[in-house]
Amino acid sequence: ENRESMLNSKSNRLTEALEEANRLFGGVRRAREAALDAQFLVIASNIGKEKANELHSEMSAFDSTAFAEDLLTFMGINRTEVEETDDSEDVPGEFLPSDAWQKVGEEAPKYFRRAPTFHYMMGSFKSEPPVRKQRIERQKKASRGKAERAMPAQLKEMEQSHQEATEKEVERILRILQSHFENDPNTPISFFDFVIDPNLFARTVENVFHVSFLIRDGLAKIKLDEDDLPIIEPVKPSEGGEEDSRAAARNQVVISLDQKEWK
Repeated sequence: ENRESMLNSKSNRLTEALEEANRLFGGVRRAREAALDAQFLVIASNIGKEKANELHSEMSAFDSTAFAEDLLTFMGINRTEVEETDDSEDVPGEFLPSDAWQKVGEEAPKYFRRAPTFHYMMGSFKSEPPVRKQRIERQKKASRGKAERAMPAQLKEMEQSHQEATEKEVERILRILQSHFENDPNTPISFFDFVIDPNLFARTVENVFHVSFLIRDGLAKIKLDEDDLPIIEPVKPSEGGEEDSRAAARNQVVISLDQKEWK
């Protein structure tokens, strides 16, 4: 409540409050009373800090003229004698004693533990100018352009190689189907026995995929047997005209086959 009056440099109310607190602390018997005393000490410390910051001390002021006078006196110059001899004449250029700066140098090391060191942010000074780096942006753009031009050709080659591999696999499966049918034309070939690889599920899917091309191109046909299970057989060359005439009626289906059914 009396903060403003305590901050006044001419007021002694803060000292009086501290003395009163010291007197009351002698009768402290409970923890709550000690806590109140600690709280008061914190408040009094903050007020004392603010009061000290507001004080203006002459010791912190630096008078360059007074410092120069003291320095010249330390060097061995009597300013009064100089003023008496230099009433009308110009001040001579060399009026310092020969050992003036030496005397200052011998006195200065007493106040410095070691000589100051220099720290260079960018390293030591280099007399030669830095070499300019050549820009390679154009080269990067050129190389990037070459890569972009090469990519379509590369993808085209990959597509062609994949298509050729598929065509060769379809032809190989057709030859296998024809050879089985020629050996025993009266025994139907089960579609699942023909395409399923008992050791590899992925290979089975590939076989179904390649056989679908044979069905699409009319090189083989699938029909159901007496048990309604699919059987596959190649299309005879003599049946080509008949198959072409029934191309409009040819159907394609999608079958589902997971690993459980494959096993």
